[in-house]
Amino acid sequence: MAKNLVIVESPAKAKTIKKFLGSNYEVVASNGHVRDFPKSQMGIDVEHDFEPKYITIRGKGELLATLRREVKKADKVYLATDPDREGEAISWHLSKALKLEDKKYKRITFNEITKNAVKGSLKAARDIDMDLVDAQQARRTLDRLVGYEISPVLWAKIKRGLSAGRVQSVALRLICDREEEINNFVPDEYWTLEARLKASGNNKAFIAKLQRTPEGKAEIHSKEEMQKILKDLAGEKLTVKEIKKTTRTKKPPFPFITSTLQQEAAKKLNFATGKTMRIAQQLYEGIDVKGRGTVGLITYLRTDSVRISDEANNAALAYIEEKYGKNYVGKVIKPADNGKKIQDAHEAIRPTDVTLSPVILKEQLTRDQFRLYQLIYNRFLASRMEAASYESETIKLTAQNYEFGAT
Repeated sequence: MAKNLVIVESPAKAKTIKKFLGSNYEVVASNGHVRDFPKSQMGIDVEHDFEPKYITIRGKGELLATLRREVKKADKVYLATDPDREGEAISWHLSKALKLEDKKYKRITFNEITKNAVKGSLKAARDIDMDLVDAQQARRTLDRLVGYEISPVLWAKIKRGLSAGRVQSVALRLICDREEEINNFVPDEYWTLEARLKASGNNKAFIAKLQRTPEGKAEIHSKEEMQKILKDLAGEKLTVKEIKKTTRTKKPPFPFITSTLQQEAAKKLNFATGKTMRIAQQLYEGIDVKGRGTVGLITYLRTDSVRISDEANNAALAYIEEKYGKNYVGKVIKPADNGKKIQDAHEAIRPTDVTLSPVILKEQLTRDQFRLYQLIYNRFLASRMEAASYESETIKLTAQNYEFGAT
């Protein structure tokens, strides 16, 4: 039988994918990039259409020799690096470094490391997308052109080893603009008044805020104004003017994208950004699950889209109906188009199998893996649920033409 070689980025992913494919497939890892710009020079010929100069990354020579031996033994090569611009560029660099022009080779991508997704990607094998490769090259070129000009200034003025580039330079400008706004801010004194109230025959207290004065909206700008109001209200009893009961709803949150996952993990788990991405990578690449072998637990972790596949959406709705009841099944809300341009290349971050709840996996995950998986799982399930419903009671109270309100 013909032998197929699959090249992925990480050894952990290679181990997971190997279990999904038969003995006819060999799966090896490139350990990320194999070629890059030289460290000691710019690496870009500005005079000749910004032509990049690539060299083998130090320490990757032996790995490339091993990959070349595997390529010689294979009849067909599949480049299965990550499904983003960086992954596309790594596949392109591999095709050049391994001289695959004379071999049968294709590019495959999958958004989740599950048996169906991996096998499905082989059926949808394609050529390398040079538009994505060029986008990544343009980004790296910009890094060099900006970074190699600015970084030496930082090293001379602040500290050697600091990095400056297309991102840090713009971020610094935003910080400086914000700092200027703060410095130009003119403080405006204001006071608020709250009344601690008890209803007759009821010991339970509640807080009501002053909302209107006889002159109109409650705007108190000085201690003198506050003392006048307190004098007017001295000894007065507040009378209930109106009680209104309403039901309000809170829409379910969208599933996580990369930035919102990092924010929530920092807020709720106290994870640094690097830690969040490292653990999410482990969950994506695969965890040994009892009775199932190695399974990728979440979809690809670098995404700016809240889109969910129809298959995953239908599975989640069916799971919610079975576990919680029909009333909890949500009507999925599409995000508003606010004019922002997103790539929408991948789905939102979600569990690959909604039936694998955090409770089922708790014994097979580390503490940090469990906490992050639980965060992702719960957010995804909540995003497919009906809006939350709250009963709200608003009370208006008056005394001497002053109006207080409590909710």
